[in-house]
Amino acid sequence: TTEMADQEEAEIQISELDLLSSMFPYEEEFAVTDQLALAELKHYVENEAAEVPSSKVQFILNVKAEVPNASMVEFSMACALPFKYPTVLPEITVRSSLLSRSQQILLNSDLKTYLMQNFSGEPCMLSAREWVKDHAAAYIDKDLSSSSMTASDATQSQVTTFTRLWIYSHHIYNKQKRKNIIDWAKELSLSGFCMPGKPGVVCVEGLQSSCEEFWSRLINTSPIGRRHGGQTWKRILIRHREDVSLEDGGHAEIQKQRKFPALEEKCFDAHGARGNHMDLGQLYHFLEEKGCADIFQMYFGVEGH
Repeated sequence: TTEMADQEEAEIQISELDLLSSMFPYEEEFAVTDQLALAELKHYVENEAAEVPSSKVQFILNVKAEVPNASMVEFSMACALPFKYPTVLPEITVRSSLLSRSQQILLNSDLKTYLMQNFSGEPCMLSAREWVKDHAAAYIDKDLSSSSMTASDATQSQVTTFTRLWIYSHHIYNKQKRKNIIDWAKELSLSGFCMPGKPGVVCVEGLQSSCEEFWSRLINTSPIGRRHGGQTWKRILIRHREDVSLEDGGHAEIQKQRKFPALEEKCFDAHGARGNHMDLGQLYHFLEEKGCADIFQMYFGVEGH
């Protein structure tokens, strides 16, 4: 049940926070800024009947990193764990008094990309901290002032990344979910396909920002939304992500990258099995036709045939 998944995610959050506090016992290295949210989360894990926590656990991780001329710079990571973390990424903002605004934007966007590509659905706070320790200092000297990057270019440059997300779900039966998947894809100009049933497979492709918007809508299961018929998922994650940087990023370039004409629902019915277990052989041949056969192995861990 979803309750189980939520419980599990909450337990993972607590054990990760315990780990952080044992590794970084001093306030100046690690400090929970919202004790109430943490208490709510613990209460939720310990009591089956507890209300879903109303706010995210927030904390600060401070990291000292060495800059080339051997001085130390402190970076502060302001972190919040969404209730569905680690199924979704943590919210992290890295700051330092030595970073200009455009350097900070670039640093945070690179950190997010690193986490998206490597930790879909896994706890990643320590990895994020390591990344900041190893990479953040390099952003202080980046000259983004003149031609290369300004704050507004930072958003412009994302337009040129074409992304394909391969999403895996324990099952997709719910009619409203299936309708949303198709409607949102249309609205965000994404193509791909959705295979309902058990397991559920969704592939979306198009502009990176549109794919990310689609993913965040898909998993955005706020407790409030949940009471009013919002989406709930037993298990859903990004199995694989492909990113292609397009030089001019025009409409024609994007169309050229697409492997699917539009987003359609594909039913590969396995006869007899109550019509909900999909025939994976048919899925394999469909992917093969589209030149994506290697994805099958990522989903199911076996060579297709």
